[in-house]
Amino acid sequence: MSFTTIHESADDAVAEIGDGATLLIGGFGLAGMPFDLIDALVRQGSRDLTVVSNNAGNGEVGIAALLKAERVRKIVCSFPRQSDSFVFDELYRTGRVELELVPQGNLAERIRAAGAGIGAFFCPTGVGTPLAEGKESRTIGDRTYLLEYPISGDFALIAADTADSAGNLVYRKTARNFGPVMATAATTTIAQARRIVCSGQLDPEAVVTPGIYVDDLVQIPRPRSPIGGAAP
Repeated sequence: MSFTTIHESADDAVAEIGDGATLLIGGFGLAGMPFDLIDALVRQGSRDLTVVSNNAGNGEVGIAALLKAERVRKIVCSFPRQSDSFVFDELYRTGRVELELVPQGNLAERIRAAGAGIGAFFCPTGVGTPLAEGKESRTIGDRTYLLEYPISGDFALIAADTADSAGNLVYRKTARNFGPVMATAATTTIAQARRIVCSGQLDPEAVVTPGIYVDDLVQIPRPRSPIGGAAP
């Protein structure tokens, strides 16, 4: 039995996301970003969102579009500033968005910990830097570690290449990135896939995210391209 709901549109898939939600959004820069789900969320209108992602948006697409619409209260990410992060820059400098900076390995592990039911873990990253302020530390062996807590989400928005009707997901190359761990760490996971096949048509050895983790699914045959329009 499948517990995954297949929606007719991206707008239907994100309809239940409410104000104040915490969103885990997949993507490494533009690779693997669920652009169509994010565009639908901009149209939907939810506000005061906390967004957990690798970076704080590129240009004016994806997360940057959500920021530009001033729907985001806080960003939790590893790389908030790069050459095309001008939307975030402006909002942050004028005090209209909060930032929690998390080293990339810590970000991935904190999300994974939430999905695995791990209460907290010690990690050496950040010791001796401003990121250590306010964190419990412990010496284990001859090394100092900081206590880190899991990051979970109300919703995860992720993009896959192929899904089956049971919600099992297969990703395309590096577009996989944060999608698998985010799917395990959210109360509700919403995935867009380029195609959806019948249950049983995917090679079980190729499935990366089992359907048990995917609550909502929508087929986007021509996903939005980062530079506008549809991807080839």
